[in-house]
Amino acid sequence: MRRPHSQPSHESWPTRRSEHDQWPDPTRPDKRPRDARPATDRKEQALRRSRTLNSRPGDVTDERFAAGGFFDVRDMVQVKYEMVRTTREDGASITAAAAAFGLSRQSFYQAAAALEEGGLAALVPARPGPKGGHKLTAGVIAWIAGQKAADPRLRAAQLAALVEEQFGFRVHPRSVQRVLARVDGSKSPG
Repeated sequence: MRRPHSQPSHESWPTRRSEHDQWPDPTRPDKRPRDARPATDRKEQALRRSRTLNSRPGDVTDERFAAGGFFDVRDMVQVKYEMVRTTREDGASITAAAAAFGLSRQSFYQAAAALEEGGLAALVPARPGPKGGHKLTAGVIAWIAGQKAADPRLRAAQLAALVEEQFGFRVHPRSVQRVLARVDGSKSPG
């Protein structure tokens, strides 16, 4: 039996996810199709890449940021700098400044210390993840350099195997090559 034309058949249903996202969800009027989302501007993309995009720009209530223009609530570095500057130059209390800029007092103290130690650049968050090799400590590096000095014919793969025998953990031969390059580079004049 054929269905009347007023009822959709399964043939009109989206078959791919990309097609499905183009159909509005009647149960959620606030949910828009992907194509209807506003495109982010270049500054927002740059702030996101540098990890300095303020995740809660609506919490900033300071009047300088409300006016727009030069002050941008999305720029967390600028928000933190202005928060610290407000207390130092304008004499605002730390609690009031932190509240006006949508941050905690702890964030104020951290931003103030970072500015004191490293200037404005210190407000940019450091890259996430490990900062150095956790296996190749100074002692292991010295041992590798000693082995290489004792027998210059040793290759990185052989040194990696010796490290595993001596210290009980594996290191990649490429890590050994980088260590040797750093050690050789620090010995050369210049």
